[in-house]
Amino acid sequence: MRRPRIVIVGAGFAGFEAARTLARLARGRADLVVLNPTDYFLYMPLLPEVAGGLLDPRRVAVSLTGALPGVRLVLGEADGIDVDARTVRYADPEDGRGELRYDRLVLAAGSVNKLLPIPGVAENAHGFRGIPEALYLRDHVIRQTELADAAEDPAERAARRTFVVVGAGYTGVEVTAHGALLTAAMCRRHPRLRDDPPRWMLLDVAPRVLPELDERLSRTADRVLRRRGVDVRMGTSVETATRDGVRLTDGRDVPTRSLIWCVGVRPDPLVASLGLETARGRLVVDEYLNVPGHPEIFACGDAAAVPDPNRPGELTSMTAQHAVRQGRRAARNVAATYGTGVLRPYRHHELGFAVDLGGTQAAANPFGVALSGPVAKVATRGYHLLSLPGNRVRTAADWALNAVLPRQLVQLGLVRSPSVPLETAAPEIPLIPH
Repeated sequence: MRRPRIVIVGAGFAGFEAARTLARLARGRADLVVLNPTDYFLYMPLLPEVAGGLLDPRRVAVSLTGALPGVRLVLGEADGIDVDARTVRYADPEDGRGELRYDRLVLAAGSVNKLLPIPGVAENAHGFRGIPEALYLRDHVIRQTELADAAEDPAERAARRTFVVVGAGYTGVEVTAHGALLTAAMCRRHPRLRDDPPRWMLLDVAPRVLPELDERLSRTADRVLRRRGVDVRMGTSVETATRDGVRLTDGRDVPTRSLIWCVGVRPDPLVASLGLETARGRLVVDEYLNVPGHPEIFACGDAAAVPDPNRPGELTSMTAQHAVRQGRRAARNVAATYGTGVLRPYRHHELGFAVDLGGTQAAANPFGVALSGPVAKVATRGYHLLSLPGNRVRTAADWALNAVLPRQLVQLGLVRSPSVPLETAAPEIPLIPH
């Protein structure tokens, strides 16, 4: 008899964990296929350290073939699913076309940048979703600082030394924190900038930084950022953007060559193309992560509207913690449909959150215990090392070397601006601006 084929679309936190769990449960009794645009799992929480020049980008890229033995990798991006024929259509990296048949499907396509209908943002801002964006941002920040040092025109110098980050969630706060330390290190090598240092601005329409977290973590992050000279502006966002600057919603014009978009994410557009029921753009699933009416399809992570058992009537938030646990549960439930184990609903308990603020600073609340400073830093790095599915020794070695050696502040020129457009998909107009 033909072995069943289980196709997993996406190898982010949810897809990777689903594949790893199924590889253990299937034990050669099913053909496991992962469809992903890259041959690595990206550990996104450490991307700000890549942008800050602290980590080699290979540290956050874990080989899928190395970490998932017995799982077949197909390089490609899914652009259509025929739920009646049970096939997934995809485009490979060289624009070839392919199709995968499945008996069970785990949809873990993840998310893309959330774009708001703000004039000029898609053309002039850069997001922060992957290694190319992190490498581009690192080079861009270094380049603008060096050009500011060389500029004789005060207006040009002011624009080049100003960095505007929109979005004060996890990503925006960490990018700003690490970016401020990066430019501070640059200033020590450029005497002309010591009296005219780079300026970082952090904007959000929310009333405080890290609005989704405990207020104690928010206060810690806010205090650290302001101590580093970051201009934190809550209740403020960008009204329009051009190549030479932005106009804020308070009417102020800010000359800048650097607009960094960290507003948030939305489900991959693949979800909307399925013709199945969605909620807030995410694919509706039941408590077993199964799509109603399609017992062969499971979904998890950012692409799935998973009911939150701890908050009746609400959906689980789009975080790595939920994605990892949902991936494991989806895999176990898929295995249960073949007689291995039993179907169980998704349940979770909050483990706490950690925000790396660069240097010796962090904010964390493991198991509800609020920590800050060096103690939180140790907890944060320990959490990341435990969560990384590979490259742990190399990552720890980089951290150890960074503690005793100066940053390597040079442009690599590996990624140019046209390679990292913010507009990864057609923009949406949200009902409630983030």
